Amino acid sequence: MSKQNKQGNAPVQKNEIIDVTFEDLTHEGAGVAKVDGYALFVPNALPGEQAKVKVVKTKKGYGFGKLLEHTKESEYRVEPPCPIYKQCGGCQLQHLSYEGQLDYKQNQVKNVLQRIGGLENVTVHPTLGMEDPWRYRNKAQVPVGMEEGGLVAGFYQQRSHQIINMERCVIQDEANDEAVSRVKEIADQYGIKAYDEKIHKGTLRHIVARHALNTDQLMVVLVTKGTELPNKKNIIDEIRQALPNVKSIVQNINPKRTNVIFGEQTKVLWGEEYIYDTIGEIKFAISARSFYQVNPKQTKVLYDKALEYANLTGRETVIDAYCGIGTISLFLAQKAKHVYGVEIVPEAISDAKRNAKLNHMDNVDFAVGEAEEVIPWWHTAQGITPDVIVVDPPRKGCDEKLLETIIKMKPERVVYVSCNPATLARDLKILEEGGFETKEVQPVDMFPQTAHVECVSQIIWKGN
Repeated sequence: MSKQNKQGNAPVQKNEIIDVTFEDLTHEGAGVAKVDGYALFVPNALPGEQAKVKVVKTKKGYGFGKLLEHTKESEYRVEPPCPIYKQCGGCQLQHLSYEGQLDYKQNQVKNVLQRIGGLENVTVHPTLGMEDPWRYRNKAQVPVGMEEGGLVAGFYQQRSHQIINMERCVIQDEANDEAVSRVKEIADQYGIKAYDEKIHKGTLRHIVARHALNTDQLMVVLVTKGTELPNKKNIIDEIRQALPNVKSIVQNINPKRTNVIFGEQTKVLWGEEYIYDTIGEIKFAISARSFYQVNPKQTKVLYDKALEYANLTGRETVIDAYCGIGTISLFLAQKAKHVYGVEIVPEAISDAKRNAKLNHMDNVDFAVGEAEEVIPWWHTAQGITPDVIVVDPPRKGCDEKLLETIIKMKPERVVYVSCNPATLARDLKILEEGGFETKEVQPVDMFPQTAHVECVSQIIWKGN
């Protein structure tokens, strides 16, 4: 029995310096070491490494440490190219080679499916990665602050609200880097004050840049505390001159004391309300607050796999739960007889309908509401019986009532797109208990240099 179990206390003390061997990585990318069965989580550590660690915090079942010195390094360790990698909280795995990252993500999915879902024999394919795993993000959302009288913009330091000033981000598209930098300079030039969350005063809260990588259209969003924007005309003119590919300059007003970036009110200062981008053959209109995947190259990889798993012949009726702005729905509509999409956010459904018209697709219908309420109504009131159901839920996974609905409706196939392996494993277990079988799972690296992994799962009805 471990020291921890005997005494009910942690076997290590705060500020103690110990030698450890790392066994695993957490879903946030921290190294995991065990001391008498007690888990110690340490950033910037890799499996197989040995190191001296300082214990910085202890809890009943686990603790946190700081890596002081390696005594043995992993063969997969590399030097992070970002100069502020250790301060910034945006990436977690730059110190792990890309080959190592892809292996880690595949193993993470395998382990979670076994541990949480009890799925021992499901094929988990090698992670589909990028040829160039840098500069992939098409949207920057950057907080603004004041430092020595001038504006700074960057990312929050890990576990703090201290802004790390940043001119370049190695995972951000260069056009967005340039946009944020120039807008910050222009705002500073015209005396715009940064919002101070402590005293709830100031003007500029965030600078948001969205660059449509396939059309080269740029949108700039100024998130402000109030409706006033001093020197508005001059700022607009300067932005247009500095950024020739800008198509839309938008102001979003967020007057609340909140960490949420966007407020409810948005107004176009210049140009169009939308910019346009393409994924494969499908064109999408993107507004300031639209949800749109941040890595369009890997989004096509992800959606192509979802389409493959749906195995459509042109005769199928498909339901897309959590359809968002219709991205997956429209991909499916290329091969399906008819697609029905449902989403709880009204603005997203408005965007989805607009995108269907934009692509001249009349075999798609969208509805606002909770999937677990709308889908049974479609079935009972309108006689819609899906051959395939596609789900792409938020990190918390599917609502239990939706899973019950899927089990009752018994579609031939379910395609589950997930951004959280833990909730995916939980939900697959429920579907398996309800008569489905998970055939295979394909991890896709949507967010290189981070610990996040997306998955597509193919599930078939086999009956009880």
